[in-house]
Amino acid sequence: MSEERPTSDAARKKAQDEAVDEVHATDPDAWATACEEDLVAEKARRRARYGPPPGSAAEELRKLVDAVADKLTGIQSPLFGAVASGTAQQMLNQAVQQAKAAVEPVIERNPDVFDHLAAAGSELLAAYRSAVENQERRWTSPEADRRDKGEDPGPGERIDLD
Repeated sequence: MSEERPTSDAARKKAQDEAVDEVHATDPDAWATACEEDLVAEKARRRARYGPPPGSAAEELRKLVDAVADKLTGIQSPLFGAVASGTAQQMLNQAVQQAKAAVEPVIERNPDVFDHLAAAGSELLAAYRSAVENQERRWTSPEADRRDKGEDPGPGERIDLD
């Protein structure tokens, strides 16, 4: 009887082996597929929560130039009067168009330069922040109070001039 009917442990092991064989037969790279699906789902969740990711530095600069140009061309200045405002508006539009014409070729030819400059700016900001935090820590430490009161002469030698 025991030979006809396997024990529960043996049955479980056989079922697990069959399930593993079935998974291997259907998808040889299930782990990579699952990771890819998780990544796609995470990107969609972040896009829904935070909006679209920012573009490259060159694209962001182009957007900035367009926004400033739109803002400048939309200004209606009452300072020049009704007659001069049309001429002033034309001159402003011409200056904006010339500025955009000068900036666009630079952005088109060197988009990687702007990414590099943005990265360098971030690194400079991090270095500055670190230096300021270290200096603040020195200024606010209890040792600084003792040095100010003259209790701790520091690494140098105190010279009595009297």
